[in-house]
Amino acid sequence: MIWAEALDGGDWKAKVPARDKVMMQRAPFADAAVELTRTEQRFAGFEWTERPDLSLLHDFDENRHWERTFVMNVDDPKAAPRVLWDLSSDEHYRDPGSPVYRMMPNGQWVVRRDGDAIFMQGTGASPDGDRPFLDRVDLKTGATERLFRSDRTSLESFLAFTDATNRTLLTWHQSSTSPPNAFVRTLGAALPAAAPAAGEAAFTSTTRAVTQLPDPTPAVRAIKKQLVKYKRKDGLDLSFTLYTPPNYVPGTKLPAILNAYPLDYADAKSAGQVTGSEQVFTRLRDYRLLLLAGYAIIDSAAFPIVGDPKKAYDTYLEQLVEDARAAVAKAVELGIDPDRIGVTGHSHGALMTVNLLAHTKLFRAGAATSGSYNKTLTPFGFQSERRSVWAARDVYLKASPFFVADKLKLPLLIVHGQDDANPGTTPLQAVKLYEAIRGNGGTARLVMLPHEPHWYSSMESNEQLAFEELRWFDRYVKAAPAPSKR
Repeated sequence: MIWAEALDGGDWKAKVPARDKVMMQRAPFADAAVELTRTEQRFAGFEWTERPDLSLLHDFDENRHWERTFVMNVDDPKAAPRVLWDLSSDEHYRDPGSPVYRMMPNGQWVVRRDGDAIFMQGTGASPDGDRPFLDRVDLKTGATERLFRSDRTSLESFLAFTDATNRTLLTWHQSSTSPPNAFVRTLGAALPAAAPAAGEAAFTSTTRAVTQLPDPTPAVRAIKKQLVKYKRKDGLDLSFTLYTPPNYVPGTKLPAILNAYPLDYADAKSAGQVTGSEQVFTRLRDYRLLLLAGYAIIDSAAFPIVGDPKKAYDTYLEQLVEDARAAVAKAVELGIDPDRIGVTGHSHGALMTVNLLAHTKLFRAGAATSGSYNKTLTPFGFQSERRSVWAARDVYLKASPFFVADKLKLPLLIVHGQDDANPGTTPLQAVKLYEAIRGNGGTARLVMLPHEPHWYSSMESNEQLAFEELRWFDRYVKAAPAPSKR
């Protein structure tokens, strides 16, 4: 049995030489527990192989958004843990991925090894989008071999090894027009040392399809999408995926819906990295169903909030507005009608949605699902904000659109699960925002979905959501007259 004991009182603000003490007690627990190690930052767990000298120890620094992985022998207290990876937790392009596991005969899962090496799989974020990979990492030398990397014309992810030689892989292959199917990929000879470009596979390989799953919705293939890159006013690199509806004629001004989820970053370099892939097989759900009604979708727009993790939310609202302005400006450049854009988001994205309606004139209407709109109701922190409301009162008030409900004059659809157990997004948040907007003469509709948690699971609830969003945006975005003044 392994557990950690905090040496800093559980307080990230405390300055101590070690934050956690990691303890171990062996079955049948007759002997006293022993201290395995002390971690400079918060203990984030072990990943085990079947060999005690090959275990992976993780720690995490919330104050810097930093993580480290060590190789450790838990049976040798004299052997100090050895650093394997040391990088920002916001880093996408250099993310080493996660270990590949295998099941032992006793049913326990352990990190798969090959002598002194293990295998790592990852999403492979890159400036061109995700390109999943499989690596072999020597834990003694730290040397890495890239066994496989998805090409640029598809999205192929490692699933499992299919034999004991570690040369045959089961993968999941798809593209924007090809439905996901299982493939068997067999590794061949190593390429000459100078042959593979940086980051590319160092081995040849061949494939054959295992499944032949047909396209369940061929009409959706008429939808086009592209990865779009642009910059924020301060020069920060951003991106979104633009979907255009079937039968779209280039040059036609389209109504559009922007969807995003703000993320917190400790530095601008990581915030500007591209994630996601335009090669994902297009499926429609939630707001994407609006594509079939003639809308474009500005999807997964990057909305980074960059700054010192201890006080990043000091500039939350200003950065949110600049993120939106940059995304809308780029979308308009690509043919979106600037007078017919709506905005939607879920959870923290719902907070974004309401704040953008309150503090910009970029959008005609919004739909906020399962959000939190009065941060004083979560007084001991929210998202990455760790200060209490008593320590950062102005930050809580500024981030909360509830307190500017008298200025919310644009139409807002509010949807919430009636049984939302997420402590940050209780159903009361939706009810009180609705009451505040209506009480001040604003336009709002409140839809409470029965028996639903933070995410909606039943067919009936998702059909209701699609109906509500289509009716709302058709009335207030697509059919809206051009504003007299922007």
